[in-house]
Amino acid sequence: MQEVKDTLRASVYVTFDGRVIKQFRGPRASERFANEVRVLEELERKACPFVPRLLEVDRAQLKIVTTNCGSRVEHLDQKRQDEIFKELEEYGVRHDDPDKRNVTYRSQDGRFCLIDFEFATILEKNN
Repeated sequence: MQEVKDTLRASVYVTFDGRVIKQFRGPRASERFANEVRVLEELERKACPFVPRLLEVDRAQLKIVTTNCGSRVEHLDQKRQDEIFKELEEYGVRHDDPDKRNVTYRSQDGRFCLIDFEFATILEKNN
């Protein structure tokens, strides 16, 4: 496995077969874990094509396994970054951490994707 991130809040690894394993820890870990699971499930129901898909959820270990959404982006202009995060809102979710570190590039289809939804908000529907 390749370590991608190891911080006070989470560790993230990519397995040799391409799955991403994220284990939550630190302050409010269970709350952040539950939120990320809830948001990813909501985005999957809405068929959002540019976010990871949940493959496994381990509530006891606060661990999720997802599909890989590509590699980290090194350079991205602010206008394009803003467009990507705005597009997410069309699926009813605001990311709430709209930083370049949460954008990946999927070379298979040339698509920018978003990751790391532990602080995201599911938006209320406008009636």
